Amino acid sequence: MKVPANPASLVASVFFGATRVALGGLWIHEGIFKYTAHFGRADILLVVDSAKSNSRVPEYFTMFLGPILGRLPGLFGAAIPLLETALGVALVLGVLSLPAALASLLTLMTYWSSDQLIAQYPIMGVLSAVVITWSAWAARLSVTTLIVAALNRRQIGAQLLSGPLRRWA
Repeated sequence: MKVPANPASLVASVFFGATRVALGGLWIHEGIFKYTAHFGRADILLVVDSAKSNSRVPEYFTMFLGPILGRLPGLFGAAIPLLETALGVALVLGVLSLPAALASLLTLMTYWSSDQLIAQYPIMGVLSAVVITWSAWAARLSVTTLIVAALNRRQIGAQLLSGPLRRWA
């Protein structure tokens, strides 16, 4: 989707781009916090154990994700902070903004399903929804846009990212 070049669209691009960057900053904070707190295997096992006895945790979580997390707690203990940090970096830079925002919302939904709520998760959910809804403006000032512009100058960008595929970049 092409965004028109006028003052109003520039303001929208700055606003939604700032929203994307703020969401990315919150994810980076989450990832770094988990690294510094030595998040790992024990934390994943705590989530699995609390999900088993918590009536607020939906059945699909305990039946599907609980056994997976419980079997590989070391892997998920290392992967979760890495995922959060990677999401943050991708969103701050604007690399594949729409897929990153979708992954952000999916990750938050998984956390909510396991009843692991902290104060910033609802805010992050709203920011994710905003970036998803207005992804063309959120991605206008981004690394992906710079790369596509450089490829377009070489006349290969249109071939790589055209039509419906452009929305995902």
